[in-house]
Amino acid sequence: MKNLKPVPKFKNEAEEREFWETHDSTEYIDWSKARRVRFPNLKPTIKSISIRLPLALIESLKVEANRRDVPYQSLVKIWLNEKLREC
Repeated sequence: MKNLKPVPKFKNEAEEREFWETHDSTEYIDWSKARRVRFPNLKPTIKSISIRLPLALIESLKVEANRRDVPYQSLVKIWLNEKLREC
């Protein structure tokens, strides 16, 4: 096992972010001892976007979403996610 450097103390999150952007974490952390953790109560970060769609497409989305009893924007997210998983 190699000698690890001590992780410096940071004044704030911005300083820490800048440090890790320019340093290799394997010099500071023994990743072989890392464990997976879950944070089940965290909400995913969501970013709003604007997308231009033909009115007929939006109306078709709304009809299909209504048929499934979900908001049409939720249906779009579901379908996008499903399609990306196929890739």
